[in-house]
Amino acid sequence: MTFGPPRYDVRHLAALRAVAEEGTFRGAADVLGYSQAAISQQISGLEALVGDRVFDRPGGPRAVILTPLGRALLRHAEVILDRLDAARDEVADIAAGTGGRLSIGTFQSVSVELLPDIVGRVRQEIPGLIMRAIEAGENDPLINYLATGEIDIAFLAGPVHDASLDLINLGSDPFVAVVPRRGPYAKATTIALPDISVLGLIGEHAGSSQSYIDQHMRDAGVTLRYVFRTNDNGAKQAMVRNGMGAAIMPQLAVDLSDPEVLVLPTEPVIPPRSILMAMPPVTRRSPAMERFGQIAREVGAERLDPPTG
Repeated sequence: MTFGPPRYDVRHLAALRAVAEEGTFRGAADVLGYSQAAISQQISGLEALVGDRVFDRPGGPRAVILTPLGRALLRHAEVILDRLDAARDEVADIAAGTGGRLSIGTFQSVSVELLPDIVGRVRQEIPGLIMRAIEAGENDPLINYLATGEIDIAFLAGPVHDASLDLINLGSDPFVAVVPRRGPYAKATTIALPDISVLGLIGEHAGSSQSYIDQHMRDAGVTLRYVFRTNDNGAKQAMVRNGMGAAIMPQLAVDLSDPEVLVLPTEPVIPPRSILMAMPPVTRRSPAMERFGQIAREVGAERLDPPTG
């Protein structure tokens, strides 16, 4: 038995499934909206391709029966047709803004403070949208994921200068000092940057965010003296709470409800970071992606200071 080249038409496979399910060519024609002759032509074309019969035709009112070859083809036909149906439904959902998939790049403080609210609101409006998120500690991996298509949207900590990105400024996030409530600054309303260093600094491991803080502290004449480093915002605040030292943190990364710490503006002020959202060009955005972006802007307006610059 010689098989022809793989030129199966979807109509061949649809006819095969319909005849197998209905038992007759007439029944398959009614289901698919074709003439009986058209169904016979599709099955004949399929049999010509595979080089043998896919149905035994006993004649009269009796149902046709799949041959072993027909049964093997039907198993594959069902998988292919089901996938095509799923593709049709997903494309329709994406076009209508009622479904699809969305991959999001994020970083720790956005993951904790902004993204859950954004995702919750999006799911209320678009329950059929499947969302996944990837977290990174620096901008560069997220920008790379965006460039390769691994993610669709990325939250970034600004400033970011990259002409290839379509950046939306969601708002400003000021840098604040976090100090123990039981200490010399219990009644302070601000704290000088050199005084923070005297308490012992708690910060992150080397990276763009920590470098930004360190440079502004050096510019203010501060001698940096770190007593603990971690990239976990909760661990930093816990160490402050228990008196190990003080931290300079973006306000979004701070649990402002913690009664054991004070959150104070610094003197001089470290310029705030911006919370940015990088999106594809408008021509490549689905309706669901557009709505995600709109909701992110709303949440940013509620939770962040107004954009600067």
